[in-house]
Amino acid sequence: MGLWRIRRWTKPRATSRCPVPLTTHQLWMVSLSAPVSRDRDASRTTLYPFERLDDDRARSWLADQWEITSRDELADRLDELSQSGYRARAQQLLGVSPLAWDAALYVDISRRGFACGMITEGEAWTALKNIVPAVVSAYASWQEYADHYLLGRKVWQDRLAGTADAPAPQATADAHLRALLDPGNRASPWNLAPWDTISHPDRAR
Repeated sequence: MGLWRIRRWTKPRATSRCPVPLTTHQLWMVSLSAPVSRDRDASRTTLYPFERLDDDRARSWLADQWEITSRDELADRLDELSQSGYRARAQQLLGVSPLAWDAALYVDISRRGFACGMITEGEAWTALKNIVPAVVSAYASWQEYADHYLLGRKVWQDRLAGTADAPAPQATADAHLRALLDPGNRASPWNLAPWDTISHPDRAR
């Protein structure tokens, strides 16, 4: 176990591939996936999804979780999430269409697609920009975004109840979102890029 940890953490930091700090708009877009990024080594302030470079991990995750093994499959999945995703079922069950859940997954998948080389950095940023207008028109705060994310997660969670793919307990997601929304959490990307950031001119951080 000790040797495994040493080898794992000798991988270069993600900033070695993306050394330039994100602009305020870029950080805001990346932050849309913050609810999904619960792993201890997740990066929430870079386009790359992990703190350390691990392209194989991103590739395996896309294949195992989403059956995405090619650029075309990635594009098809992003199109589905942007157009209907899980919120179509939520609308039927709850009368609410929680775009936030699909948006968070959309950004997360885009970042992992970039990490494993299925799309370029420029293409990843274009994908993230494409989801922004819908998100901005749907919500007025990170709190609203978080509330709808949890609604979407509940619909997804209920579908997997009792299966081998049962997700982490709801309490885990709740605690993670509370930390993101905590105004005293200086590491939260939602505090580093407040909701109205995207409505002001972009600037360097």
